[in-house]
Amino acid sequence: MTSIFQILMLILDLVWFIIIAHIIMSWLINFQVLNLRQPLVAQLWDGLHRILEPIYQPIRRMLPHTGGLDLAPLIVLLGVFAARIVIRNNMYAFG
Repeated sequence: MTSIFQILMLILDLVWFIIIAHIIMSWLINFQVLNLRQPLVAQLWDGLHRILEPIYQPIRRMLPHTGGLDLAPLIVLLGVFAARIVIRNNMYAFG
């Protein structure tokens, strides 16, 4: 059962990394450090967007409109962090 705990933690770590990469890449695109006309940048951005948009969309519908500030990634990161805490505090249940 310890392996289930480790797999869950690995999945949460991977989700955390993907969200952080998406946030940093969006900043770099907005500050024109990265250009979406470059094929590799466009493919990475499209891939990250396709992975994370189904997670962000329901959260965006619940949040109030904040103009140009997107708080959905922050809410998802807090959820991932909370899930890690809950899983780690209940580690004894895994074995």
